Amino acid sequence: MKIEYNSDENMVNTVKEGLKRTGGYCPCRLERTEDTRCMCKEFREQIEDPTFEGYCHCLLYYKSLKDD
Repeated sequence: MKIEYNSDENMVNTVKEGLKRTGGYCPCRLERTEDTRCMCKEFREQIEDPTFEGYCHCLLYYKSLKDD
């Protein structure tokens, strides 16, 4: 398993700017709770799933099943 930033630098920069504006909370969510603080609870749970491969909700991170 490997977790890395999205390969789209513009997307990464946009999300990081949003995180700065929201104090570290997912800029794609209206709620500001510990569950939506980056790395959000939803993605942490997806990471735990050994069969999940894909992006977090805001497209900042990607979980790959390969260990390249």
